Amino acid sequence: MKLHPSIHVFERGWLSSNNVLLFGRHDVAMIDSGYVSHKQQTLDLVRHALRGRHLDRLYNTHLHSDHCGGNAALQAHFGCDTFIPEAEAEKVRHWDDDALSFKATGQQCERFSIDGVVTPGDSLVLGDLEWQALGAPGHHAHSLIYYCPSEKVLVSADALWQNGFGVIFPELEGDEGFAEAGATLDVIAGLDVKVVIPGHGAVFEDVQAALSRARRRLDFLSADPKRNAEYAVKVLLKFLLLERQSMPVAAVGPLLASIPLMDTIGRKYFGMNPDELAAWAIKQLVRACSARVDNDILLNDG
Repeated sequence: MKLHPSIHVFERGWLSSNNVLLFGRHDVAMIDSGYVSHKQQTLDLVRHALRGRHLDRLYNTHLHSDHCGGNAALQAHFGCDTFIPEAEAEKVRHWDDDALSFKATGQQCERFSIDGVVTPGDSLVLGDLEWQALGAPGHHAHSLIYYCPSEKVLVSADALWQNGFGVIFPELEGDEGFAEAGATLDVIAGLDVKVVIPGHGAVFEDVQAALSRARRRLDFLSADPKRNAEYAVKVLLKFLLLERQSMPVAAVGPLLASIPLMDTIGRKYFGMNPDELAAWAIKQLVRACSARVDNDILLNDG
């Protein structure tokens, strides 16, 4: 599938989000920076693609660790100006661990600075193309997506994948999320999109089919909010396993107990303590061939 020559996509594994590099005549910008444990790989990919040029600007669609974990490394190497959704600015300026999502999900993100913000409705020139920043709440309350009308390209972050979307985290945190996710799908449906660059997975063109699958998925989750909680537990444990690759089965319960969001989900949706929730989640990952247990060690698989 052909993209404008200014748009380069690094499709990453699930521990890191995809990265979008945008080459202009006078500067280079990038959208999303992956997870912190992949920071050297991210830096190597960017340096190779730049071929001696400089990364001038860095944008984050939202502040989940797999989308902004490489920020600090890129800033240290390039000194690039960094821009985030406006609603997150004060949290980052003061590095508020309780307000940012990293501590709550048991994930890591090296502290980074910001030089500016992006507000829904803003227009930006990236790679000598005009892009529109659009609010995309649902998966994350303050997520943005980026749309290029001239190329009919959408950088959809975790609001739309080829098969679904990211966990609806606001619902787990006591806020609304399902209706917002549906409204975001409506926004995307109203755009003239030919190519989608998702936050995870391959670039795709079958936008209407993806939207239909996403709507069916959203209907399924919103019909019983526990389903979204079950999905979150599996995703968060798989993320931890991708990061570590292995861990003793006996250590999973204490690990979940140390993660505020997991502890909340276990009590609110499952009525389980962390050890019980760990046993349930391990069983789910093994059943899905996403993990295996060998000599009481939980191993990443699939």
